[in-house]
Amino acid sequence: MDLNLTGTFLVTQAVGKRSMIPNRYGRIITIASIAGLRGNPVGMLKTLAYNTTKGGLVNFTRALAGEWGEHNITVNALAPGFFPSKMTKSALQTIAEKVIASTPLHRLGDDQDLKGIAVLLASDASRHITGQIIAVDGGVSSV
Repeated sequence: MDLNLTGTFLVTQAVGKRSMIPNRYGRIITIASIAGLRGNPVGMLKTLAYNTTKGGLVNFTRALAGEWGEHNITVNALAPGFFPSKMTKSALQTIAEKVIASTPLHRLGDDQDLKGIAVLLASDASRHITGQIIAVDGGVSSV
């Protein structure tokens, strides 16, 4: 709760008030998760608190986009699927094959897969994109 929701809220509020709103410009990208879009498939993981906070970030992103749009600030979220990380290391030891099999691209995400969309959302090329949650999950959330 503190990291995913409270921390994001407080940092966004501070940067918005000090810089973005006075300058009438900003790009905010939150990091949600596909777990915040739909939870976990039955039999995979039991991560209620994580899913709840990521779902909160989804709605935080949409609400803030609506509130701060008048200040020319866009607010969008990336919603990664499974990527190898310190947090997912132990889980992937037991469910990696199942995750890969249920992913249309048949692989986990890697260190290259979030860069392009993050650059797009941080740039003026996305000046008319706000309130969007973009899944980067190899197609898992589309099936």
